[in-house]
Amino acid sequence: QVQLVESGGGLVQAGGSLRLSCAASGRTINGYVMAWFRQAPGKEREFVSAHSKRHGGPFYAGSVKGRFAISRDDAKNTVYLQMNSLKPEDTAVYYCAADRNLILSSLSNSAQYDYWGQGTQVTVSS
Repeated sequence: QVQLVESGGGLVQAGGSLRLSCAASGRTINGYVMAWFRQAPGKEREFVSAHSKRHGGPFYAGSVKGRFAISRDDAKNTVYLQMNSLKPEDTAVYYCAADRNLILSSLSNSAQYDYWGQGTQVTVSS
């Protein structure tokens, strides 16, 4: 079992930055695909970014490419999401996810991930 805890969310003005963290426990994340998803009110959960040593990457949704950066520190068992040039449409609850056995074509599919954090709210004001 892997437990994931996100932190770093908050309220920021458009154009600002936030850094989310996802601390894992229970097992080392080395060998796991680590990803970030987000869900805005009334919308489905959507893929943001994934990091997989096995598949190369990192991988980003088109809407965040060039603005967000995912990184991981396996020694600290932690994954990060640096979010720059934030826009009001980035407002959502951000979730960290992990899975050990994903194929490349499934990295953006939330249904394929076994482990999830509780989420952290990001609100971007205009």
